[in-house]
Amino acid sequence: MARVKAAGVVAVVCTALAAAQQVLLVAGFGGWLPGWQPWPYLLLAGPAWLLSRRGWGERIPAGLLRGVNALRRIPGGVWLVGVLAAAAGVWVVLQGFEPYLGHEEAVYANKARSWTDGTPDAGWGVYRPVGLPALGALALWLSGEGAAGAVAGMGTGAGSVGSGVGSGVGALRVVALVLVLGTLTVTYFVAAAWTSRRSAVVALLVLLSGLGFLRRVPEYLNDIGATGLLLGVVFLLARAQEKEGSRALWGVPVVALAAFYLRYGVVGNLLAIGLAAVLAYGPRAWAAQGRRLVGAAAVLVAGLVPHLVHAVHETGSPLGMVLSATSQANRAYVGDGLVYYLAVFPYRLAGDLGAVVMAAGLWAAGAAALRIRRARGGGPGVRGEDRRRVFLGTAAVLVLVILGMATDGEPRFVYLAVVLLTVLGVRALAELAGQVWSAPVLALTAALAGLTVLGTTQVVAHGAMPGPTRLAWSTVPVAREIGAAAQGRPCLVVTGYEPEFGWYSGCDAVTYAQYRAMRVPAGTVVSLVVFERGRLQPDAAGLERLVAGRETDVRTVGTGGADGAVGAATVVTLR
Repeated sequence: MARVKAAGVVAVVCTALAAAQQVLLVAGFGGWLPGWQPWPYLLLAGPAWLLSRRGWGERIPAGLLRGVNALRRIPGGVWLVGVLAAAAGVWVVLQGFEPYLGHEEAVYANKARSWTDGTPDAGWGVYRPVGLPALGALALWLSGEGAAGAVAGMGTGAGSVGSGVGSGVGALRVVALVLVLGTLTVTYFVAAAWTSRRSAVVALLVLLSGLGFLRRVPEYLNDIGATGLLLGVVFLLARAQEKEGSRALWGVPVVALAAFYLRYGVVGNLLAIGLAAVLAYGPRAWAAQGRRLVGAAAVLVAGLVPHLVHAVHETGSPLGMVLSATSQANRAYVGDGLVYYLAVFPYRLAGDLGAVVMAAGLWAAGAAALRIRRARGGGPGVRGEDRRRVFLGTAAVLVLVILGMATDGEPRFVYLAVVLLTVLGVRALAELAGQVWSAPVLALTAALAGLTVLGTTQVVAHGAMPGPTRLAWSTVPVAREIGAAAQGRPCLVVTGYEPEFGWYSGCDAVTYAQYRAMRVPAGTVVSLVVFERGRLQPDAAGLERLVAGRETDVRTVGTGGADGAVGAATVVTLR
């Protein structure tokens, strides 16, 4: 009993410290924490709470019981709307801390604007998927911001500019908001189908509270949107096995194709999902689907035909574009992504609270696997829910392994694993708490998650965003000045920051390596940009060789003083 009491004391103290950290963050004192990062006290509190479970008793304090009952009277749909509103509010707040498009955002933004205004798609590569820029082009067209740029003087060719250059950021970021809200909504309905509506709300709050997820909420990227579609694939596959005569399998290729065209990188996720489905349900169960399985495969292949034809045209191989995307991985060696995921799992993927929930989800999947194994050895029959848990847990693990081997590690690449383990973990917490305490535990988890959402927003705003914003203080003024100086003529910028320069100047933009290998169209204004502390740029001798004796205009552009991440720029314009 002494051990139970000691564990209870540790659990209470660590939970209180974790909550106090979030209060500090919300109040704006996150600078007191190293790098605005809260300590993972809940990773100690979680096991301590579990060890102290026998001392909880079977009577809930009256005040806590009244509060829980009041919360339970609120419909699940109202809670969903509240979480979506909170996500939208976070999106709005964070726009002010990162008002400029980052590198990856600018790549897709340039392509979207090129389809509406005819300006160059600086930074674009054949390995990039077309779904996100298509949505961006629609947003620019509906908002009129893309058209405004064209009216202001943006033409075609190597690049030309007008006063409208750089507009449209708001419209593109709204696309990101729609994708975030869509993914959260899908997650809610899937989790509600597998658990309950209230558990689904808790899962949403825990997911939103994680730094890895919340960091990308305000950005014009495709990772979060693709995750929602992948979760739909997982749900439909489970539904096809759990409901006799279900036609859910017909929806799998449609949703999978949408995910693929939004992000080619989902191929690894889809492979993980497929392998997990076979391992969890068995080859015979899928063979029994018969014509539905064959028909779904045919629809999938038919939907891939446009991509395969385009890939052959661009690369000479049907798999050329997908393999090209893998070759862009910024890794030191094969498997360094997996080493990264092992090093950061689960805290850096989902935050302090999310880490505990994910660990609980992994435990739940493992426990279900053991029950299935015992059942095959003559124990009680296998529950369908256990097979689903094994499916979700196996898919999550395989996502980490396959993507870790195929590419470099980033939290945004493995959102599906985080979502699956979070949904499993919330259900596991309720079960571990027992029938009496499950509702209070979920209510307290939701409350802590809501507080953590506010704290993580501060971490993102003051810990994660200042770096990219300081870089923009260096690059954006230079890009805008180059664009204005071109005066509507075709222009080309050579820099280590080509997508950002393309968006904010309206010119085409290439790296120095690309410039050395290209032929510049006649009449194009070429500007070579070298920063004090820039990347992928030549030294003075290398720059002189590129100029090759041509007459130049050389000027220095101040870029935010000491606050600019890469300092002032020297712009060499070739005559």
